[in-house]
Amino acid sequence: MKLVFGICLGFGIWNLEFSHTGSICSGCVRFSMGLYPKAISSLMGDHGLLLEFGDEISRQINIKVRRMSLAIRAEAMEGIVETVPTYRSLLVHYNPEILSVEALRKSLIRIEEALQQIPLPEPKLTRIPVVYGGIYGPDLEDVAKYHRTSLEEVIRLHCSNPYLIYMIGFVPGYPYMGELPQELAIPRLKTPRLSVPKGSVAIAQRQTGIYSMESPGGWRILGRTPVELFDPGKDPPALLHMGDFVQFYSISEKEFEEIKNNTKR
Repeated sequence: MKLVFGICLGFGIWNLEFSHTGSICSGCVRFSMGLYPKAISSLMGDHGLLLEFGDEISRQINIKVRRMSLAIRAEAMEGIVETVPTYRSLLVHYNPEILSVEALRKSLIRIEEALQQIPLPEPKLTRIPVVYGGIYGPDLEDVAKYHRTSLEEVIRLHCSNPYLIYMIGFVPGYPYMGELPQELAIPRLKTPRLSVPKGSVAIAQRQTGIYSMESPGGWRILGRTPVELFDPGKDPPALLHMGDFVQFYSISEKEFEEIKNNTKR
């Protein structure tokens, strides 16, 4: 177990047992438990139930989240509206006029007990071109200085391995991916930008992501991709999906413009 310090706001920091009434307050100290033996459930308003499977970012926990989401969809239970999977938890939206929370909990416990029988789809690898540095990657030099290395080494490391897409969120089509090489781990910006250009490829801590549309953001921008990540006119609208992988590769500014122009046609 890892000892982790945090700020207690009176509501507790983490749930430490299977409970729907809230969390156990542990003062200002909590223990990281990794993957929970059983999911912890918490009510989210009058039509949501949150299932938490662990308290850290890990592939093992994320696999369980994906399996649970797939199993619930396969169950096609009347009254469930949708599921929203994240790094380590799953939000289940339900219609309380059709399905009571007690019946929902019982069904979810039964589904969780049979999760190992749920196969995951074969992951897809998507190669994403990136033009690094300059006006496209305004934080590249700062990242290199922070790690006392060269711009070329930062780019090489960022392109060195495929990244797992842990979740899609923040804005439509935005992939949260990991894990970044330890040599590139860096805190978020102290002051987030009010506007980050669409296609910006950024890092924070040991995660990397792509801004699928212009939005505020506090991650360190290394470069930009000309690839469209979200198009509401397509089915599915998002290019990337949870559980798949992304491999970045470096391109020139000329290649960036060529790909961008071809995409518009």
